[in-house]
Amino acid sequence: MNNATTQQPLRVLTDGTAGPYIMVPVAQLDEVKQLLHDSRIQYWVDENAISIDGKPEVAIINLGRGANASAVQAILDSVH
Repeated sequence: MNNATTQQPLRVLTDGTAGPYIMVPVAQLDEVKQLLHDSRIQYWVDENAISIDGKPEVAIINLGRGANASAVQAILDSVH
């Protein structure tokens, strides 16, 4: 699945200590949430979306410490 803003693939990021997460344009948030829900992936979305340098707002989808980042990435990659 590509980022609707950058047209680059969405990536499961693993930096930090809270566990894997995905940065998603707010306009695409519902679509990604539905994909995770349909795949029975547990997640939560940060309350606040951020915009840097006037770019479209981005939401953070947290997958939690126990999440299998590779499996979630494979789910994202399966959507074209």
